[in-house]
Amino acid sequence: MSQSTDQLGLSTDHSRAVADAPHTHGRGGVPQASRAARPTSFDLADFPVPTGREEEWRFAPVARIVPLFDAEGTGLTGSGVQTTVVNPPEVQVEIVGRDDARLGTAGRPGDRTAASAWTSFPEATVVTVKAQAVASAATSVRVEGTALGELAPTATHLLVHALELSEAVVIVDHVGAALLTETVEIVAEAGAHLTVVSIHDWAAGSVHTTAHRLRLGRDATVKHIVVTLGGDVVRVTPDAEFTGEGGQIDALGLYFADAGQHQEHRLFIDHAVPSCRSRVTYKGALQGNGAHTVWVGDVLIRANAEGTDTYELNRNLVLSDGARADSVPNLEIETGLIEGAGHASATGRFDDEQLFYLQARGIPEADARRLVVRGFFAELIAKIGVPAIEERLLGAIEAELARSMGEIETGAAR
Repeated sequence: MSQSTDQLGLSTDHSRAVADAPHTHGRGGVPQASRAARPTSFDLADFPVPTGREEEWRFAPVARIVPLFDAEGTGLTGSGVQTTVVNPPEVQVEIVGRDDARLGTAGRPGDRTAASAWTSFPEATVVTVKAQAVASAATSVRVEGTALGELAPTATHLLVHALELSEAVVIVDHVGAALLTETVEIVAEAGAHLTVVSIHDWAAGSVHTTAHRLRLGRDATVKHIVVTLGGDVVRVTPDAEFTGEGGQIDALGLYFADAGQHQEHRLFIDHAVPSCRSRVTYKGALQGNGAHTVWVGDVLIRANAEGTDTYELNRNLVLSDGARADSVPNLEIETGLIEGAGHASATGRFDDEQLFYLQARGIPEADARRLVVRGFFAELIAKIGVPAIEERLLGAIEAELARSMGEIETGAAR
């Protein structure tokens, strides 16, 4: 394990691993249970109600998520969420019942809220990109919390299915106020090129857990983008599995947590077949008392997944006292016949030396802070490739920074 420093002055742990024997690596050298051994099931009863001591729940504010656990096993019956889809002609949209054979094909739930989402949704939205079609515009899926007064626990289900040799962009936008557990299935058939952007911009008071299950066929390419900005608690758990050689996934994430917010992202990339590639890049900033972000990245390279090429990166920028970022990269390798595998994690505070450097050249403090944070996110935002989303993110970051500067000026006035 070596130490290095990036342009923000953040201490970074790097690991490159190639071995002839099975290898498991966790942050701090702590042995990790194999992800391959973790239970998955469509049966809610197979997942006991979490206490917060379980590995997958140890960072989460379990008491705030309790309503979504369906502790009685009777199903979540809330209906305070409305899904609206705007699609181009190359994309078909259907509302289907629970018995539709296409549902559940991307994998099984891996925790209690994912299972309660599966057992509770009354109907599903299916978005299908037609075979060999190139979508003429992005498909917009708006998931809006519409409940008035007390929020009722609700479950929703979305399937995005890209057929062979198709190409499309799908944007899933979460707004309003809701208490929601959600399943998003993403299936990319052979040769498909699919971009899915999931934006969590909830109103205050919202609690949202969402399980994204991705399945990639031969030579399929998926760009999976997660943006988390609003809500009291947001927990996103993307699981991706390769089922054919030549598959590629780029998993990008951007999050900005404010006082009292908990934002958690837990990824699992399952390299189960040879010659596939994965790249994971998540960046987050946080500010304010009680702001908490969690990133856990698990990559499993199975014994038969020769020729795998994978790398995961997480960086966090802490802008104020009272905020906490947890970052845990895990890499498990069962074969040494790979192209490469590694991970990096970095968490650091705002660099006062950089501020001094910029201010010494006549740049006001507020502008200097904005420049540093913009630079932190710039490379990641440029990778998204959807101009409307990029502009929206830049505006959201500006709004967060304006709030931060207001707090700083208020504190200075005191």
